Amino acid sequence: MRLLVTGAAGFIGSNYVCGLLSGALTAPPDIRVTVLDKLTYAGNLANLDPVTGDPRLTFVEGDIADDDLLARLVPGHDAIVNFAAESHVDRSIAGSQDFVHANVVGTHALLQAALDARVERFVQVSTDEVYGSIAEGSWSEDSPVRPNSPYAATKAAADMLACAFARTHGLNVSITRCGNNYGPRQYPEKLIPLFITHLLEGRPVPLYGDGGNIRHWIHVEDHCRAVQLVLHKGEPGAVYNVGGGRELTNMSIAGQLIEACGSPADSIRHVPDRPGHDYRYSLDGGKLRDLGFTPRIGFEEGLAATVRWYRENRSWWEPLKDIATKVAENRP
Repeated sequence: MRLLVTGAAGFIGSNYVCGLLSGALTAPPDIRVTVLDKLTYAGNLANLDPVTGDPRLTFVEGDIADDDLLARLVPGHDAIVNFAAESHVDRSIAGSQDFVHANVVGTHALLQAALDARVERFVQVSTDEVYGSIAEGSWSEDSPVRPNSPYAATKAAADMLACAFARTHGLNVSITRCGNNYGPRQYPEKLIPLFITHLLEGRPVPLYGDGGNIRHWIHVEDHCRAVQLVLHKGEPGAVYNVGGGRELTNMSIAGQLIEACGSPADSIRHVPDRPGHDYRYSLDGGKLRDLGFTPRIGFEEGLAATVRWYRENRSWWEPLKDIATKVAENRP
């Protein structure tokens, strides 16, 4: 099986590829993986170090919106998993052009290339943020899409394109929508690695508003298992919520990280809330459970391991921290 994985020098995509080639994820014995990544600020070839020497891996630097590159690269692949995306909400509020290019134009180019090359299978990796915000209950896959941030709007547009290619052209594409991921090697602009690295440096953590916003958290390795399951068992044109994680307030996350890092109890600095900040996300993952998905990593276990990884791998995140901190501390 020849698999094209886009955006796989990033956090989730690299975990997925390393899982495939290490045997942590169930994969066909003849698996060969091509990674296509633009190597933007969040793309890091070091994320693929565990499998860099594997002869089954080919790396190509490039943009998923490059039609000519895709016309040369995509033919001969049996399946595509699209992780490539601009994904940081704060950056999308500051300027959304890159998000439209990567998430909308890029996804369209990749879908068209898959159709032209008669690729047998396509998985579009999306986000729960396309649903907007929910005060109570949980979203099912039939819930309306009501994105609030520019990031979420571009991911929703990509989802609609994927559905249209399935219905109009018969492309065998499924969509996964997952909550907040955490784990090792996550770029330190996202909440958990930003807070961990601040605390390890002896700095307070910047918490939006009163910290009451609620998110659905799942370990990156469980997310990757869900994507692999959908790749092999998902229905054409279907959406699958990747549920089964933990719902926690941002304040609760901050408190747990302060304790885990051994930091002072007063290590929280409240900052003005961002525009259009969704209050709560919650996913009903029953549809994916029916395919056989169950998360394996409990939140407390996964969070402790994540803190330990950042504590032991300062050389990975310290060079990235200055730019990430500037974004976080100049949030709109």
